[in-house]
Amino acid sequence: MAPMQNKVICALVLVSMLALGTLAQSQTETCTVAPRERNNCGFDGITPSQCASRGCCFDDSVRGFPWCFHPNTIDIPPEEECEF
Repeated sequence: MAPMQNKVICALVLVSMLALGTLAQSQTETCTVAPRERNNCGFDGITPSQCASRGCCFDDSVRGFPWCFHPNTIDIPPEEECEF
């Protein structure tokens, strides 16, 4: 491949990574938490809105585990840079 083609491909990859990185930065936590890994964030009878006001997740579909729980942090790997 010609050197110019490598630079164009690298630039396109970099632009794509930046665009995806911007999307990923807006979400650093997820409410996808296995029931056994849930850390309680509420109290008996807490409502979904009360739970959300604490910055926590609410899921009452699994009995015997906390319904209001702390979200998991998403680990965002460092971005790789293209070398020109």
